[in-house]
Amino acid sequence: MIFSTIKTELDNNILTITINRPDKLNALNQIVLDELNGAMETVYNEDIIKGVIITGEGEKAFVAGADISEFVSVKDDEGALLSQKGQEIFFKIENCPKPVIAAVNGFALGGGCELAMACHFRLASTNAKFGQPEVNLGLIPGYGGTQRLTMLVGKGKAMELMMTGSMIGADEAKDLGLVNYVESPENLIPKTKEILNMILTKSLVAVSKVIAAVNSFYEIDKDGFNEEVHLFGQVFISDDKKEGTTAFIEKRKPVFKGK
Repeated sequence: MIFSTIKTELDNNILTITINRPDKLNALNQIVLDELNGAMETVYNEDIIKGVIITGEGEKAFVAGADISEFVSVKDDEGALLSQKGQEIFFKIENCPKPVIAAVNGFALGGGCELAMACHFRLASTNAKFGQPEVNLGLIPGYGGTQRLTMLVGKGKAMELMMTGSMIGADEAKDLGLVNYVESPENLIPKTKEILNMILTKSLVAVSKVIAAVNSFYEIDKDGFNEEVHLFGQVFISDDKKEGTTAFIEKRKPVFKGK
């Protein structure tokens, strides 16, 4: 995997994807989006990859937003296509059957906040800042921010943040449920890997169905309870279920094979 605007590193079945434009505070341009899409295709297709961390290069920013300089050249009638492209890529992250965790190491604004929210959950460094400041540009979030921020923090707070364009710090983000943990900058990646490694000791068949079941709660064309029944039926006949229940009865640790 060779890219120009992101870096990838595979270590112990965990792929770390680093947005690598520190001179632009890792702002998302079309090349970054295309390469992020390519990296996620690899995640879907390569069995050796069991989990993913998404973070930003440097100490200042996760992703400080979209690259606004590109918007100048976008034609008036192409705005919806731009939004649709970003949403499709972020849906690929959100619906990935393998766990994807955001390690937010600085500014996560606009498209950066949207990228973090598309991940299954988030850890933040103490210097992280979150926000959807698009109204300052006469815009609204376009990569799923209006929906995911509302899901995560509730309607009232989401409305406030998006209408004022205000930023919040890591501790407030944790209090609101936007992030799960706040860590020192030096401990952010180690803590993220610690949690991800714990997940990877579980049945990855079951983990993938947890992702699908929880996501179905937010899909208007699905009944989440019915989807849970369907997914429970799938895991019930898996080899991992047989191993897990047998190990429990035999009072030993299960050895899951992801089948």
